[in-house]
Amino acid sequence: MRVSPRFSTFRDTMIFVVPLLLLLAAGFWFAYQFVQPGAPSEVVITTSSNVSPYYRYAERYRDIFARNGVKLTIRESEGSFDNLKALRDPNSGVVAGFLQGGTTNETEAPELMSVGRLFYEPLWVFHRAGETFERLSQFKGKRVLIGPAGSGTEHLALQLLAASGVTPTTATLINMRLPDYVEAFDTGKADVGFLALAADAQTIQRLIKNPSVKLMNMAQADALSRKFPFLTRLVLPQGVIDLDANIPPVDTQLVTTSAALVVRRELHPALVNLLTQAAIDTHGGAALGNAALLQKAGEFPVSVDPEFPVSPDALRVYRAGVPFLQRYLPFRMANFLDRIVVLLVPTLTLLIPIVRFAPMLYRWRMRNRILVWYRELKALERAAPTRKTPEQFASQRAEIDRIEEAVNRVPVPLGFQDQFYNLRLHIDMVRQRIGAGGATALPTPHA
Repeated sequence: MRVSPRFSTFRDTMIFVVPLLLLLAAGFWFAYQFVQPGAPSEVVITTSSNVSPYYRYAERYRDIFARNGVKLTIRESEGSFDNLKALRDPNSGVVAGFLQGGTTNETEAPELMSVGRLFYEPLWVFHRAGETFERLSQFKGKRVLIGPAGSGTEHLALQLLAASGVTPTTATLINMRLPDYVEAFDTGKADVGFLALAADAQTIQRLIKNPSVKLMNMAQADALSRKFPFLTRLVLPQGVIDLDANIPPVDTQLVTTSAALVVRRELHPALVNLLTQAAIDTHGGAALGNAALLQKAGEFPVSVDPEFPVSPDALRVYRAGVPFLQRYLPFRMANFLDRIVVLLVPTLTLLIPIVRFAPMLYRWRMRNRILVWYRELKALERAAPTRKTPEQFASQRAEIDRIEEAVNRVPVPLGFQDQFYNLRLHIDMVRQRIGAGGATALPTPHA
C-alpha cells in the first residue's frame, strides 16, 4: 500500500521532533527536583511572656508578615529554654523563635540555623546597696537569685558562677521568677540577683532605680568575655540612665549576651528571607528607649553568630537587600516567579542549542535520504560492463527500474523537491547510458 507523502512527511517529522521533546521534558523534570514548593501561609514563632521584649518584637514582625500576605502566629513561652524545646520538636509546629546567647549551639542543636543576632541582652547583677561586690567569686556564702528554674538566666548564671567557684555547696542559689526580684531585695530575702534581660525590660527598670539595690561593676568583664565567646564586655557610662540622680554613679562594666533569631533548617527559604527582612526593619534603625543606652544606631541585626551557622537565605538579604522581584511585586507573586525561573533556566539551556541545531539535523536527514540513492546509482554505473550480454542488459535495466520505483516512494518535503527532481533526472541519464552500452561519469548532484 502506498503511503501518503503528507503522512510520511508528518511521520518523519515526529520521529525527529519527539526525541527532542522528550529531552526537554527530561530537563524540565530534572529542574523540578530542585524547586521548593510554595511558601506556607502561616508561620509560628515562639517568644516569651506577653510583657517581654521578645513578644513586643514579634508583634512588629507580625505586622510585616501581614503586609506580605503571611500569617505570623506568636506563641508565648517561659523563655529561651522553653523556646529551644519547642524549636527542636518537629511536631510542635514552631519553626522560628528567640534564643538568649549561651542557651545552646550548633553541636547541641544541629537542626537549627540563625537568622542573625538582634540586640544585646546584658547580664545584670544587682546586690544589696549596703555591700560592694566586684567579682563573682565574692558571692560565696551569699543568697543568690538565679532566675526561674530551666530559664536562660539560670543557665547563664550557673555557668559563670561555677567558673568563679560559686556552687550550691558554697552559696545559696535561689530560683525565682524575675518580677519577684524587687520584693526579694526589699524584704531582705536575697543578697544578689542575676538577670539576663534587655535594657528596656520592666524588672530591670524597677531595680536600677531602686535605692535599696546597686548594679554590680564587674571588674572581670574582659576575662569573662574571653572565657565565654558568646559574651561581650559593655560599659554603662556614669549617669547615662538618669543624669539628675547620677545612675549609675560610676562607669559600670557589664557582660552581655545577644539575642538570636533562629529557625528550623527546613523552614521555606522565602519565609527565612521574609523573617530576615522583618528583623532588619525592626532592629536595624536607631535603638528605642533604654535599649539605646547599650547599642549604637544600625549596630543590629548582625549576620555573624558565634553559636549557629547563619542561614544562606538570610545572608543573601544582609548582603544584597530585598530580592529584586519583591521590590516591585507582592511577596506571593515574587516567590512564584522565583520558582518558575528555577524551572526555566535549565529548560532554556537545553532549548537554545536544540533550536539552533535542530534545523541543521533535519536538513542533513532529508539530504541523506536522497544521497543514499545517488550512491546506489554510482555503484550501478561503475559495475556496468562496456559490452553487455542480453542477460546483463536486462539485469541492469531491472536494477535501474528498482531504484526509480524506490525513489518514487521516498517522502520528501516540499523544500527538498529540487534535489528530488535532480535525482530523477540523473536516474534517466544512467538508464540512457546503460542502454547506449557505455558508461560515463555521473554528474555531481545539486546541493
